Amino acid sequence: MQLNTIKPAEGAKHAKRRVGRGIGSGLGKTAGRGHKGQKSRAGGFHKVGFEGGQMPLQRRLPKRGFKSALAQYSAQVTLRDLDRLQEDEIDLLVLKAHGLVPELTRTAKVIATGTIGRAIKLQGLLASKGARTAIEAAGGSIAQQAAA
Repeated sequence: MQLNTIKPAEGAKHAKRRVGRGIGSGLGKTAGRGHKGQKSRAGGFHKVGFEGGQMPLQRRLPKRGFKSALAQYSAQVTLRDLDRLQEDEIDLLVLKAHGLVPELTRTAKVIATGTIGRAIKLQGLLASKGARTAIEAAGGSIAQQAAA
């Protein structure tokens, strides 16, 4: 392949729409804007959601819900996921290396979904009460536990 032989894909290039260039163009006279009204005029702009002065829908509806900005930095891991890992000492870096939590994660919490059949040691991870009980029952331990 050479730079002087490269061409765009078939159908990728098409002629620009030329409005207001006579009756034969199909977009003559009013240039596809219809007759009269704000949108037919030069500078006839209104912002998205404008309803002609009527209270817009996004302002008529009540505000509801909340989405935490910190949600992208925390993740949950199940006991089932931990049981599948081959490591005995598990921390945040191990979870990231195995793809169990996203790279942006700063805190991870182990939740009691599934079972764990071997002793593991958690380092710097949070754990729910049920998960903590299950890990300790299997002979494991949780070090550096912050308040959950």
